[in-house]
Amino acid sequence: MANSNGNNSGTMTQKGREALDRFKMESASELGVNLKNGYNGDLTSREAGSIGGRMVQKMINSYKMQ
Repeated sequence: MANSNGNNSGTMTQKGREALDRFKMESASELGVNLKNGYNGDLTSREAGSIGGRMVQKMINSYKMQ
């Protein structure tokens, strides 16, 4: 059964969730998007998508550097 934030509770540890949240906040900050802890329903689709896109871009760049 999935938890309330949509993640399968068996696949991600608490430390993993915290690291992903820090990564998301860092990416949002780089883009100038005001992201707060918890619910961010006031974000536009463009803002939310840009955060996710930035995260993917950084993950790909990190993989290429290894």
